[in-house]
Amino acid sequence: MRIGFTLPQYGPVANRPADITRFAAEAERLGADALWVGDRLLRPLGPKIGYGMSGPGPFPPEFGSVFDPFTALTLAATVTSRVRLGTNVLNAPFYTPLPLARTLTSIDRASDGRLVAGFGVGWSPDEFDAVGVPFAERGRRLDEILDVLDKVWTDDVVEHNGPQWKVPPSEIGHRPAKRPPVQLGGFAPAALSRIGRRADGWLAAGALPGMLKAEYLKPPLAAIRQAAQEAGRDPSAIEVVLRVNPQQGVSAKEIAEQTLAVHEEIRSHGGVRGAVLRRPGDRSRARTGGGVAGPAQVSLASAESKASGPMLAPPLNGSCSW
Repeated sequence: MRIGFTLPQYGPVANRPADITRFAAEAERLGADALWVGDRLLRPLGPKIGYGMSGPGPFPPEFGSVFDPFTALTLAATVTSRVRLGTNVLNAPFYTPLPLARTLTSIDRASDGRLVAGFGVGWSPDEFDAVGVPFAERGRRLDEILDVLDKVWTDDVVEHNGPQWKVPPSEIGHRPAKRPPVQLGGFAPAALSRIGRRADGWLAAGALPGMLKAEYLKPPLAAIRQAAQEAGRDPSAIEVVLRVNPQQGVSAKEIAEQTLAVHEEIRSHGGVRGAVLRRPGDRSRARTGGGVAGPAQVSLASAESKASGPMLAPPLNGSCSW
């Protein structure tokens, strides 16, 4: 089993970057396997699409103040030496591929090869309006971004001629220490097909109470496995990453028991390597000392995984508020 945490990034802590380095260093000291960040641009007051896995609702107040995910990972890299540093998720269509590739490569180099690149297509039309990107094109943009990233990270001469972007034959020598694993989110058929064809992991999600059940994950997982097989890939090599969104009042004991139960059932369903269970910053924050430090994330990986770690890490400085 592996334990990770989400960096303090949402809400009032977004204006206290010192909490990020303090949190990151303490999480690694306690045996955490990974540190993660999310990607939100704004909190619309009259959203076109509501927020919530169990039904549309208002955006969480914390979304009104968000620390930049790239800077957060860079800060964490400066005070850690072992934990993986990942995005879960980065809304890739917000960005253009070459600057994105350079930023991610620099983070990977700053962390000595610990970056996990997690991408999604995004879901908020308000955010797409704000960045001037057509909402209907987000899937196509992600596909082309992945194409460019792969070329930048592997080709000696980078050249790309796509519908969105053109890169003339060029030398781009700034490369990651090793090719970062690419994990993709989504439940839509197009997203599941994309994951099976080209991703190293699936960024799933489940609410607690309610949707944190293996029965909700098995059908999309089967679709991913089928797409992987059709693409000539090993389905069991695709990691499952499950973000857990507990509601206020759900105890840490209930979160642990339910996520462990889902993990065991999913692991036995088709030889999945493992699951990573995370709680995002929109619902609660972990506390360190006297101040809010950040949301907690639980990472669980199967015994077959190469990485190993503690069954449970103690909460930072004594207590976690779920």
